[in-house]
Amino acid sequence: MSNVLVVEQDNSAAEAMVRDLRRQGHNALSVDTGARALRIYRDADLVLLSLELPDIDGLEVCQSLRAESDTPVIAFTRVDEELERVLALKAGADDCVAKSWGFREMGARIEAVLRRTRPRSATSETISLRPLHIDPRTREVRLHERIVDVTSKEFELLHTLAANPETVVSRQELMAKVWGSSWSRTSRTIDTHVSSLRAKLGYSGWIITVRGVGYRMGRADPN
Repeated sequence: MSNVLVVEQDNSAAEAMVRDLRRQGHNALSVDTGARALRIYRDADLVLLSLELPDIDGLEVCQSLRAESDTPVIAFTRVDEELERVLALKAGADDCVAKSWGFREMGARIEAVLRRTRPRSATSETISLRPLHIDPRTREVRLHERIVDVTSKEFELLHTLAANPETVVSRQELMAKVWGSSWSRTSRTIDTHVSSLRAKLGYSGWIITVRGVGYRMGRADPN
């Protein structure tokens, strides 16, 4: 299950997209401005971005998203012209289509983009750091037998650390394994995802910061 953020100023169109995404098994919500999208996109596994927004040009939103993270973006436009698609792709979108697309095509494009951008786990075996369990087959994280709702990138980050719980994983290695990004690009997004995971796990000690190097797995709250 993926978290999809729909950015669309037309409320009825946005509601229809969210409804269909949920029928296809995704978690979905919508916002109607670029500013709101830039505030909350970090919880999304993929962003469906209209290039026609009331406050910020959609291409600028796309550029900002790409500068700050590697969250996949599918842009869509009312104008079915090659130039629009080229500009969106150059702005950092992973795909761009005309707004007249059908819902089945939308679902297929989302799955295609997620397949390309989602790293594959090195092992299919469940990692158990009692009471924390990480299952790459179902992509579920369980803590005290309770499912923890994590995004795709949060899962990959946690799985990478837990696969070698005694080893410090450098920030450069995390960027390469989880985001497929070179060290020259910003790694600020790592800190954001670590902070989010700590909050969701309810205990900061699960992920230990090793200053100047990276992160490693910790242990359960002794209390």
